Amino acid sequence: MKLSEFKFELPQSQIALYPAENRDESRLMVVHRKTGIIEHKIFKEITEYFDEGDVMVFNDTKVFPARLYGNKEKTGAKIEVFLLRELNAEMKLWDVLVDPARKIRVGNKLYFGDGDLVAEVIDNTTSRGRTIRFLFDGTPESFGKIIDQLGETPLPREIKRKTEPEDRDRYQTIFAKHVGAVAAPTAGLHFTPQLTKRLEIKGVQLKPITLHCGLGSFRPVDVEDLTKHKMDSENFMVEPPTVEGVNFALDAKRRVCAVGTTTMRALESSVSANGRLKPKEGWTDKFIFPPYEFKICNSLISNFHMPESTLLMMTAAFGGYDLVMKAYNEAIKEKYRFFSYGDAMLIL
Repeated sequence: MKLSEFKFELPQSQIALYPAENRDESRLMVVHRKTGIIEHKIFKEITEYFDEGDVMVFNDTKVFPARLYGNKEKTGAKIEVFLLRELNAEMKLWDVLVDPARKIRVGNKLYFGDGDLVAEVIDNTTSRGRTIRFLFDGTPESFGKIIDQLGETPLPREIKRKTEPEDRDRYQTIFAKHVGAVAAPTAGLHFTPQLTKRLEIKGVQLKPITLHCGLGSFRPVDVEDLTKHKMDSENFMVEPPTVEGVNFALDAKRRVCAVGTTTMRALESSVSANGRLKPKEGWTDKFIFPPYEFKICNSLISNFHMPESTLLMMTAAFGGYDLVMKAYNEAIKEKYRFFSYGDAMLIL
């Protein structure tokens, strides 16, 4: 397929700047693949579509405050450093993006807070990318603490407003456990403890995977031929208890639902030769776009994604290109809210 086939006009006013007041009261569009029927619901009504023996798989990655603001040595110029991934914990080496990039060169020292944290630029990786080393002698725990204090919640740039204190909680799912993401697995943002309890009472199993979402999801696709696009690698882990639960549900012909495209990516990166889930840990750069045969899940919860995004492409691969694009047209007409803090879609 071509990139241009995923282009559509999205009014700026429909990109959600804030989440719904209550997580589980965002809107939910339910799309039925077999019939093409589209329903309009509230997210907490999702329990109507799941029964005993069904499995929902969610991503338990935890977002850390990856955006740091500091100053360059000597000139005092203001700079932004976005932490992408830790390369070496012992040496405190990190892959980062810097802004303004033209001012930040190898050998520069960068100061954060009142000099509480200092970093040195040791390599250029891309036009905006750098490798930096934090000059910090404390324990990993105290380093984590200082990043937590100085860092800001990494809201995506498309949410055009300043970060607020409430974002620290709201841009985090209730499942968040393993620190490592610089973007939230947004389909999980709609769940509340009360909703998960109601699902459990119905006999629906909730099983975790971990995939540390990077910025690759938001990186624009710049080739018309999708086969030439290369995804950024993300670290993930699928453990035996989840494998057992999912495979049991598959054998029993039950519903297996991926909560989000990140979860779907991890599951589709962990398929055994006989089409069942297997335990796996490592990195995935899997890029899913139509046509694609999904091996594990038969339902998907996802937010409404931006035009020409890899997340929209995966959703279209799962729901069927024509049906998903029709649903997106209806979402625009019905004033659904898009992107990370927006509404949700359930594809059955």
